[in-house]
Amino acid sequence: DRFFDCRPLVVGKPECLLPVTPRVDPGTGVGPDRLANAAGCFDRHGGNAMVIDFGTATNIDVVAEDGAYVGGVIAPGVNLSLEALHQGAAALPHVDITQPERVIGTNTVACIQSGIFWGYVGLIKELTSRVREEFGGPMKVIGTGGLAPLFAQGEELFDTIEDDLTMHGLRVIHSYNKEQGTI
Repeated sequence: DRFFDCRPLVVGKPECLLPVTPRVDPGTGVGPDRLANAAGCFDRHGGNAMVIDFGTATNIDVVAEDGAYVGGVIAPGVNLSLEALHQGAAALPHVDITQPERVIGTNTVACIQSGIFWGYVGLIKELTSRVREEFGGPMKVIGTGGLAPLFAQGEELFDTIEDDLTMHGLRVIHSYNKEQGTI
């Protein structure tokens, strides 16, 4: 406000309108990243979709047919899990995530990389399967976040990867507020 002579538009605050109102439990706060992902996903891919976002947490954002954010899943992020292993077990080193050549590791680093990589592949496969089952129909799966391309290697986890989906969603929300005259 002081530097740009305008009020910031904050996604998730009452004065920031969304193209479609989220349908979640009353009083539930939804993270702005998740709302932006839903708006960006709907704009580019339509509804009946889920966004797998590999950030600090690994989120699944479920987008209904009309574009509403209707809930999702939150799991620990890949790097957070790696850091917790390193911090919680003195003998385990810090390891960078990569797709290992083999599932069975023959040294500590390879064992950790296998556990994290293949563990998250399994997590995503199981969660997307259960979300589809509960949602009751086919859904597009959109990957986003810095690690999405890594997890797409050799696996059919996503229909597509959108590296700028959250930013695109912010643009969609901004444009909507501009059209509505709130900014």
